[in-house]
Parts: sequence; structure tokens; C-alpha cells
Amino acid sequence: MHDTTTLEAVSIDQAEGNFHYPEDYQFDAGYGLTEEVIDYISNAKQEAEWVRDFRKRALKVFRDKPMPTHWASQDLENIRFDDIRYYLAKGGRPTRSWDEVPDDVKETFERLGIPEKERKFLAGVEAQFDSEAAYSNIKDEIAKDGVIFVNSTEGLREHPEIFRPWFGKVIPTGDNKFSALNSAVFSGGSFIYVPPGVKVKHPLQAYFRINAENFGQFERTLIIVDEGAEVTYMEGCTAPKFETATLHSAVVELVAMKDAKIQYITVQNWSANVFNLVTKRGLAHENAEIRWIDCNIGSRLTMKYPGVIMKGRKARGEVISIALAKDGQHQDTGAKMIHAADETTSNVVSKSISVGTGRATYRGQVHIPKHLKGCRNNTECDALLINASSRTDTYPAITVRGNQHATQHEASVNQVSEDQIFYMRQRGLSEAEAMSLSVNGFVNDLVRQFPMEYSVELKRLIDLEMEGSVG
Repeated sequence: MHDTTTLEAVSIDQAEGNFHYPEDYQFDAGYGLTEEVIDYISNAKQEAEWVRDFRKRALKVFRDKPMPTHWASQDLENIRFDDIRYYLAKGGRPTRSWDEVPDDVKETFERLGIPEKERKFLAGVEAQFDSEAAYSNIKDEIAKDGVIFVNSTEGLREHPEIFRPWFGKVIPTGDNKFSALNSAVFSGGSFIYVPPGVKVKHPLQAYFRINAENFGQFERTLIIVDEGAEVTYMEGCTAPKFETATLHSAVVELVAMKDAKIQYITVQNWSANVFNLVTKRGLAHENAEIRWIDCNIGSRLTMKYPGVIMKGRKARGEVISIALAKDGQHQDTGAKMIHAADETTSNVVSKSISVGTGRATYRGQVHIPKHLKGCRNNTECDALLINASSRTDTYPAITVRGNQHATQHEASVNQVSEDQIFYMRQRGLSEAEAMSLSVNGFVNDLVRQFPMEYSVELKRLIDLEMEGSVG
């Protein structure tokens, strides 16, 4: 049973993220993307020469690759890569004591509740402010078990024997234009290693915050969970409201060795000027399980399709996602499930809500090749339209070869019923309350999949998002 005091510890009220502080950076690479910028980043981070070479090769791939060609690319054309700053940092290593954090950074994260979260229930916390982690700590008991939880810069520098063999292997640099961009300018993000047999009892957590205008945030996360080990990782994202477009383009690689389990939970609460273009993928070995739980609220455009490559026999992959799109927003989300061994199982459950002129899209891929046996997939896509001008699309690409597999796909689109709203209003609810109740009922079975601390706040956030959407 969870202690109810933890419910106060997590807040993802979008208004709480709508603040910023004057910029005072020790490191600023300036605007635009050139080899000189790459050198600046590598020098500032005191990187090994192989990392600098990796970045410069990625820059060439980024320049050569076209923008994604499907219809979402029309909005992507509004990104001006030469008008973006690719590296901003206060300087110095992440602090280990909260008291040592600079006051303005501390105030930012105190308003987001991070110290409270850590005291209440978290095994560790990594707070990233623009390009670099500002505060990093891990509780003694999991450090004693050999668990590593640092930012990616420290991971590369201090644990290359673990980090380097998997770096860029789950998501190659050339996977897409934005994974190449991340590979060229990545900074921050988390590196986690869990030794064999260690089951981390409490979630590890990271927060990523964009403070500066015309800024791109490119964190790089790598999580390796060794044989029979388990971990849950939660990340929250937020940004203040600026008039100018802001770019967030992360790469997340997960590796679950034999019998390992990884649960990766994201609550995204970007402001409406952010382009959120993220590549996330996991590699599951024999009898391993990778589970993505994803909530996408806010941003101007989100393109995110968490995936699992089920490489080992009896590996399991799952994506549970919720997306809410309001006026001027497009949530283009989904999942990719690649079956690469016998008796592998995948499950995709997606729910989207479109409000006003908001647009929600499910884009999925399931691939089961002919030579495999005993694979199973379930895909469910449900959409809720709030207004007559709302839009939803579903693009499931399910490729199953051979006749020894079980696959099922279900999709539904519903509009909030006027009769239902009328019924609730007759029982004393306002129209806005009735609308929020309908939406929360629609996502309730998925919200229960989130940890209790997040599920309560998700419902509150949906209530806030629905304000003013009626009529």
C-alpha cells in the first residue's frame, strides 16, 4: 500500500512548468550546427577522441539524411536548425548535495518538486537543466548493490567498458535524421547499469527541463540491465512557454539481458512551442521483458514511437500510451515491435484524446518474419474526439509471415456523447466536470498502469487540460 503522502510529491501541472530564469551560462556554443560547434561541445565536456569522431561522423549523416517523408514533415519544415543553440551549460560536474546546487537552478527544480520526490520514494534522481545535469544523487543502498546511475557524460568517461559496447548499437546513428542529430550534439541524459540478479525496489527518476529560448535539448539515455535484474525508470519533461520554437530530440536505448525486466515510464508535459522528436528502442534478450509506459501531453508536434526488438526466445515487449492533443497540437505517437526469435510476445495499447482542432495519430509497426514460430501480438488503438473539429488517424502496419503465429488488432473512434454529458449535468455536475469525467473514464484502465504517484496527478492534469474545451 502506498503512503498517501507521496501523492503530494509529484506534480505535472503544466502551469508549474511555465517559468524560466535569466540565462547565465559558462558554456554557450552559439547558434547553428558546424564542426566547430562539435569541437566546442567535446572540448567543454573533455571527451575522448573517439567520442569527438563519433559526433563528427553523425553530423555528416545528419546533413545527408532528408527530413521524414510522411505528411507530418510539413510541420517539421518550420524547424530552423541554424537558429538553434545546441549546447548551454552552467559548467562543472553535477552536484551531489542539493545544498551545492546554484540558487536559480535549485529554485527551478524545487518548484518541480524534485527534492520532495527523492526524500519520499525514489531510489535516485537525475535533474537536467538545458544541456547538462544540475543535480545528481543516488541512494546508498542501491549503490552498494553495484547499481550505476549517472549522466551520460560521466558514463562515457568513468564506465567506458560498460557504456561503449552498447552505445549506438540499439539505435544506430543513421536510424533517422533526428537520431543522427542527437548523435552529433548529445548532452546529458542518464546512464544506468544494474548488475546481474539485482532487483531495484524503488524507481530511478530523471527530469529534463528546457530553460532557454531557441534551444535544443538532446539528452542521450542508455540503460543496461544484466541477467535476472530489474529496474523501473521514470522521466518527466517540462519547458516554459516561449514565443519561439524549441527543439527536443532525445535518443533512449534499453538493453535487457536474459531474464531481465525494464519498465520505462515517461510523463511529457512540454509547452505548446516544443517540437518533441524522440527515438526510443529496447533490445530484449531471452525471456526478458521491456515495458514502455508513455504519456504525451503538450508540445506543438510530438513524433515518438517506442519500440522493442525481441531478440531472444520468449522475450516480451509492451507499449502502453496515452496522448492528448489540443488546439494547434499534433501527437503523432505509436509503437514498433520487431519479433526476432521464437515464442516472443508483444502488446500495444494506445489511447488518444483530441480536443478542439487537436490532432492525434497512432502510427505502429509490428513485424513477425516467416521463419519464426509461436509469436503473438495484440494491438489496440482507441481514440476519443471531443469536438466536431477534432481529428484522429490510425496507421497500423502489421506484417506477419508464416502460419504459426497469433495476431489481433482492434481500433475504435468515439465522440463524447451529448446524452452522456446531459445525464451527468442532471446529477449536478457542470459541463466541464462532466467532460473531464468522460475523458478520465476513457483512459482509466491505462492510467492504472502508472505508479500511484503519477496516476492521481495524470487525472488532475487531464482535468486542467479539459478546462475551456467545452462548447
